Amino acid sequence: MGDMTNSDFYSKNQRNESSHGGEFGCTMEELRSLMELRGTEAVVKIKETYGDTEAICRRLKTSPVEGLPGTAPDLEKRKQIFGQNFIPPKKPKTFLQLVWEALQDVTLIILEIAAIISLGLSFYHPPGESNEGCAAAQGGAEDEGEAEAGWIEGAAILLSVICVVLVTAFNDWSKEKQFRGLQSRIEQEQKFTVVRAGQVVQIPVAEIVVGDIAQVKYGDLLPADGLFIQGNDLKIDESSLTGESDQVRKSVDKDPMLLSGTHVMEGSGRMLVTAVGVNSQTGIIFTLLGAGGEEEEKKDKKGKMQDGNVDSSQSKAKQQDGAAAMEMQPLKSAEGGDADDKKKANMHKKEKSVLQGKLTKLAVQIGKAGLVMSAVTVIILVLYFTVDTFVVNKKPWLPECTPVYVQYFVKFFIIGVTVLVVAVPEGLPLAVTISLAYSVKKMMKDNNLVRHLDACETMGNATAICSDKTGTLTTNRMTVVQAYIGDVHYKEIPDPSSISDKTMELLVNAIAINSAYTTKILPPEKEGALPRQVGNKTECGLLGFVLDLKQDYEPVRSQVPEEKLYKVYTFNSVRKSMSTVIKLPDESFRMYSKGASEIVLKKCCKILNGAGEPRVFRPRDRDEMVKKVIEPMACDGLRTICVAYRDFPSSPEPDWDNENDILNDLTCICVVGIEDPVRPEVPEAIRKCQRAGITVRMVTGDNINTARAIAIKCGIIHPGEDFLCLEGKEFNRRIRNEKGEIEQERIDKIWPKLRVLARSSPTDKHTLVKGIIDSTHTEQRQVVAVTGDGTNDGPALKKADVGFAMGIAGTDVAKEASDIILTDDNFSSIVKAVMWGRNVYDSISKFLQFQLTVNVVAVIVAFTGACITQDSPLKAVQMLWVNLIMDTFASLALATEPPTETLLLRKPYGRNKPLISRTMMKNILGHAVYQLTLIFTLLFVGEKMFQIDSGRNAPLHSPPSEHYTIIFNTFVMMQLFNEINARKIHGERNVFDGIFRNPIFCTIVLGTFAIQIVIVQFGGKPFSCSPLQLDQWMWCIFIGLGELVWGQVIATIPTSRLKFLKEAGRLTQKEEIPEEELNEDVEEIDHAERELRRGQILWFRGLNRIQTQIEVVNTFKSGASFQGALRRQSSVTSQSQDVANLSSPSRVSLSNALSSPTSLPPAAAGRECDSHRLPLAPPAPAPGRAGGQGLGNQRTWGSWSPLGPGG
Repeated sequence: MGDMTNSDFYSKNQRNESSHGGEFGCTMEELRSLMELRGTEAVVKIKETYGDTEAICRRLKTSPVEGLPGTAPDLEKRKQIFGQNFIPPKKPKTFLQLVWEALQDVTLIILEIAAIISLGLSFYHPPGESNEGCAAAQGGAEDEGEAEAGWIEGAAILLSVICVVLVTAFNDWSKEKQFRGLQSRIEQEQKFTVVRAGQVVQIPVAEIVVGDIAQVKYGDLLPADGLFIQGNDLKIDESSLTGESDQVRKSVDKDPMLLSGTHVMEGSGRMLVTAVGVNSQTGIIFTLLGAGGEEEEKKDKKGKMQDGNVDSSQSKAKQQDGAAAMEMQPLKSAEGGDADDKKKANMHKKEKSVLQGKLTKLAVQIGKAGLVMSAVTVIILVLYFTVDTFVVNKKPWLPECTPVYVQYFVKFFIIGVTVLVVAVPEGLPLAVTISLAYSVKKMMKDNNLVRHLDACETMGNATAICSDKTGTLTTNRMTVVQAYIGDVHYKEIPDPSSISDKTMELLVNAIAINSAYTTKILPPEKEGALPRQVGNKTECGLLGFVLDLKQDYEPVRSQVPEEKLYKVYTFNSVRKSMSTVIKLPDESFRMYSKGASEIVLKKCCKILNGAGEPRVFRPRDRDEMVKKVIEPMACDGLRTICVAYRDFPSSPEPDWDNENDILNDLTCICVVGIEDPVRPEVPEAIRKCQRAGITVRMVTGDNINTARAIAIKCGIIHPGEDFLCLEGKEFNRRIRNEKGEIEQERIDKIWPKLRVLARSSPTDKHTLVKGIIDSTHTEQRQVVAVTGDGTNDGPALKKADVGFAMGIAGTDVAKEASDIILTDDNFSSIVKAVMWGRNVYDSISKFLQFQLTVNVVAVIVAFTGACITQDSPLKAVQMLWVNLIMDTFASLALATEPPTETLLLRKPYGRNKPLISRTMMKNILGHAVYQLTLIFTLLFVGEKMFQIDSGRNAPLHSPPSEHYTIIFNTFVMMQLFNEINARKIHGERNVFDGIFRNPIFCTIVLGTFAIQIVIVQFGGKPFSCSPLQLDQWMWCIFIGLGELVWGQVIATIPTSRLKFLKEAGRLTQKEEIPEEELNEDVEEIDHAERELRRGQILWFRGLNRIQTQIEVVNTFKSGASFQGALRRQSSVTSQSQDVANLSSPSRVSLSNALSSPTSLPPAAAGRECDSHRLPLAPPAPAPGRAGGQGLGNQRTWGSWSPLGPGG
């Protein structure tokens, strides 16, 4: 099924449908064309063709209330006729394709060519067989058999190349497979609520069929197209399909079309599913994209498609009102700001992860060095040979000798290439991939479902976590523990008899009717367990309160079913309350309200007394109540909820859309305190974070007293410390200037001490995260992790370096925006993620330490050996074997080290800490010294020590010598034992610590050892080995063991003394510029153009700085207002964003310069057109102009260009 291409899939459906169309009252085609209409057109069409939505339900043989019968044959039939709710994924790359990709590696291609030339030459024997006299360098005469074996080296090189390719391809393939597994797991986890046979059930999204009645609620991502049947206040964000960011209000008579891939932002309701899978709106777009386009699309499945649309429309808008938008943005950051932020968020996710950035840089540096070394090696070998043969020995170049000489040159070339192969650490990307893939797999067990691989590694650098309170730090099991009813403050649940009947009836009705009907309390699954809470947890707490008062809410709900509710004002983050209006039997209306107590009490003008009669409730009474009741409750860490009601006359009917008048003059029934206990494991987890140098901040919508109480319980704040707890209002007041714009300096004053942000809106959360990330207050850029569960947390999750969404309580929108999903909603899982992240980083460092030692030694040995003895002591095939074990196997062994708690005892590394620390540099160089000393000793005096023939200066096809075999064997032994040393990178003494916890490591070390024995004893000609005796073996192993002893010696040398050691692989701030600037169009830019563009941007920034300074000077001179300079600043920012949007330097958008005269002085507008061309201008005059005559006159800049002003 999955392998069918989309078009087959499609045509198959078409065929099915034409044959079965008769079974149901409408065909798939009709429904599809219906779903393509919008708004009133759709309503008209439904009326004309079907009558109403009920009629469509009848035609599709489903009931709006009971849903489908849910029998297997019926569901099967629907799947056959209308298709399945599943979009066939892009075919994965086959193994052969991956092999082909692995073959594209340049060094491998060079090796292949060299090997083939060598093979060809070995089979070519010139006529006359007179090559004895060709080269004196040939030394001892060859045996006949040896000459025949000339082809072996070429063949062996080809073989090892094939090995390397297969291993690489296999790794890629398993990675891909894992990724697909992960993807399908994420997809299976997505469930949706439908009604079948009258029962509300949750089914996987793929099981939804046409005709299902689905319940949609706040935060859902719609999985299929459908028609709105009934519901209240449903608002949908359709920007993913239309690009319009306004929320669309759905109603049966105005706009009943619900489309797949759109988000429910408010309200709830039911829909009749009318199109699924490739026939839904999202599916159609995917079909056009060619079955989901590239892997990227697959990864972000729905998210990508939405952002894509939003983005294109927004960047158009952005270019039109560049500077103007910048000035207005902070005021309406909720709407206008999003445009920028979405774009930033996209770019932000595109940035290479820190680790990848550092590694790429390091690999390039090493590669360059390797290239130089190998080139020098080849040149020296060739020169030495030619000088020695033709100058010193004065041999003429005979035509029949040509093949022999060529063979020599090929051999030299192969040695050079081998040096290069060993120098280039192609194991690095492999190590990263293995390490990440392994971590991701293991993190699943720790309840972290990772959606983006690099999030795992970023987490290791996290310096701040902004966490929600409810459900993350607390158990999200709400229970009412205190209440204020009828003028009495009860510290525990009151006795039902102490409450008057009137109050009791109002209370039960207010709670039962004014809550989502999907919220229920079900009997416990096991004996003695707590009752199960389903739906909104706060409402569950209130319903539990009704049950504790020995009342029942079910009869009330059956008396007033959901269809009879007259009007519902659903809860959202602005209202902070929920109200439901019902029609009473006498035609008058009653509205029940509940919400945050300080908000609802402000709207109450009466309160029920002990007898259940309303009495006047004045502001004075309210203040007293806040002091006596609400604050004490909040200080116990309780959430306070006020329940109230209001009666309306039947005529004139109130204007329900005028919310301010409706939600007023309420009568308070009661105030309850709801406890949400802190999860038992959270305080310990937070303590670990703080010890690991991570600041935990709590961002919550709750009352500040409640928030502070919970924060103290969790250990986020400790009494007596210097910290801030702010409310959203106060936070906004402090970070905005007089004009209401957010200023970074102001945020910098607040965030380092801020620990609790209460009564905060989603925008505040986003502002805080953005403020911390953009801050330059600390020397390291902060790396921020954020947890979120609500739809409104989307922007903050996207903005953060790592976004955690809640797997249980989280909405689909939040999960879509996140990088990691916490499957158990628990804060302590975040600590596990930090541990794994740091472990990835350390694993890579361990591998690097090991790999670089091998590289340094192998390259130096090959190089010096070649220069002194005209032949590398380590042969090409041996080098390839070393490269294979050392790269591939070692990366497996070291990258799969399990994390330990000790990882949490150090501070985060930060973004610009180098990959290779001083300690590691010390280890690398120290071990290299040991290995080189021994190898050179063996090379030059080894034959005397072991009483064997010297292997130096052997002729071209001479048999392998014991001498060189011992060198090769010792080299490998030293690497094996050094692999154990590499397990520790912070200079610890005990390198065997926890070695048996890592079976992979042990297997690989022993396995490598076994294969090495086989190679040496039976490798023979291809590996240039001759079998060794036992005593020789013992010496090799003994020298290898010396590595461990030497490791201890190195550990004794204090690193602080070795000031001369340089660190390597650090990301400087400058290098991060291009990642941010090169926007979506990176693919189309070739390298040169990118350099040019980078030059342009840096230039541009430099100039803007000078301009700003000039303007500041002018401003002070003239004493004019300071706003000019500020305005300049904001337009500068918008300009640099515009430069980033240009897909090529030649196409300059003048639109913003022309369309926003308000925000730029005319000189600046001229300058703006000009400044895009600045890189072409001679750089020298810039400072001179600035320093000299430029100061008094801005206009000089306008004309300073090789093409004259205006250009």
